[in-house]
Amino acid sequence: MLERASEALRGAQRVVVFTGAGMSAESGIPTFRDAMTGLWARYDPAELATPQAFRADPELVWGWYEWRRALVSRAQPNAGHVAVAAIEAHVPGTVVVTQNVDDLHERAGSSAPIRLHGSLFAPRCSACAAPAPVPAVVSTAVSIGTLAADGDVDPEPEGQRLAPPICTGCGGLVRPGVVWFGESLPADALKAAVDAAARCDLLLAVGTSGVVYPAAEIPEVAARHGAMVIQINPQPTALDGIAALNLRGSAASVLPALVAAAWPGQK
Repeated sequence: MLERASEALRGAQRVVVFTGAGMSAESGIPTFRDAMTGLWARYDPAELATPQAFRADPELVWGWYEWRRALVSRAQPNAGHVAVAAIEAHVPGTVVVTQNVDDLHERAGSSAPIRLHGSLFAPRCSACAAPAPVPAVVSTAVSIGTLAADGDVDPEPEGQRLAPPICTGCGGLVRPGVVWFGESLPADALKAAVDAAARCDLLLAVGTSGVVYPAAEIPEVAARHGAMVIQINPQPTALDGIAALNLRGSAASVLPALVAAAWPGQK
């Protein structure tokens, strides 16, 4: 099956790599619900990831997202992220579409992933929507962490409330740059992803359950337009029915093997 997948990848002219939470799992980034420890264990994540929650208690919501951003900042891209960047190098015009809000694709070498659910590293004003500077990672880690006896920051911070920055343009509160429950996906990003899926001849669905809509429509669009869909996931998912090939395994193990098989002897 890997050989068939590698042949398809090697012969593809227009590739879309569609990634979900499983893409970053082996980098040690907790999933949305797994990131509920310490202070956050008192809450359901759905209670913190809404516009209403931010209006009601902006310090609580900002503190949670800054804690999550600090965790991501300490993580490193895994071999799967590096393999995706290698696919981009081998197949010019490859489009990466991600549901993740971390920055690991960029740090691995991907140039401009389409972000359907926003980014922890793109805060914006909640009033005027103007982009805001990203707070310094070091100060963030210290402010939300707990200091050990030797003065180092505890690698497992408990988290705390943090006051959001103020927009320098209008004075509004800066909010996390992610898509919350009840909000629409960014129109430009969704259109770009759908257009790329409709034009591609191969779509790799990596580490995604295929049940979070409208993002889950992207592989379906590719399949409807005649593209070959290859799924990479350790477990069966809702995409099993439309995938021509299902490669069972993690992104960090299967993607490097796929790239090596498609272009043997090359980086």
